[in-house]
Amino acid sequence: MFPLRIAGLRFAPEGRPVLDGVDLELSGEGITVILGPNGAGKTVLLRLLAGLLPAAGGTLAWGGSPLPDGRLAMVFQQPMLLRMSIFTNVEFALRPQALNAAERRRRAQEVLERVGLAGRARDCARLLSGGERQRLALARAWAMRPRLLLLDEPTASLDPSATEQVERIVREIRTEGAKVLMTTHNLGQATRLADDIVFLAAGRVQEHAPAQRFFARPQSPAARAYLQGELPWRIAFDR
Repeated sequence: MFPLRIAGLRFAPEGRPVLDGVDLELSGEGITVILGPNGAGKTVLLRLLAGLLPAAGGTLAWGGSPLPDGRLAMVFQQPMLLRMSIFTNVEFALRPQALNAAERRRRAQEVLERVGLAGRARDCARLLSGGERQRLALARAWAMRPRLLLLDEPTASLDPSATEQVERIVREIRTEGAKVLMTTHNLGQATRLADDIVFLAAGRVQEHAPAQRFFARPQSPAARAYLQGELPWRIAFDR
């Protein structure tokens, strides 16, 4: 699937450009965080990569192939859960894969233990708190053993404790070999998790840089203005 090369990617519903020629290359390692102002097209970009929206133009090359190899999962800001048990939500997601029932059950049990929900496996998923729902959504994706995990604002409405738990899980998924591509408005989270930053504005990638360099020395005027506007203090960038 990698490198993932995105060239001239466009999305323009009703003729209104949201993405207007995105060019980007991503390796298969680490956590890439997409930053940008509201309306920059961050979520749209994830949905295009997941095949949930049709592009108006441009190309995607997945390691030289026009299509990913199927090892791709996405977790939404508000995950959709089945009106079934926590365990069944994970096991059901594995049914399209070529796994026997015993292996599906084993994988489901394993990931539920790792996200701290094994003790509630028989409870109805709809009874979970916001943080627990997001951990279940991550478990469901993790069980699929994705090569690429797309996360759209995974902690947007969570308290600090729940956010810390989700971040721990994301790091573990990364450690096991998945590439993580995520959006967030939480700059503290970006500094904690990101290996590299993609800054998106005006429908295009304005900057793609290692995280430490991006926060210390953003190169584009748009990124500098964004960081100064989002942080609750004035920031002096390294030169």
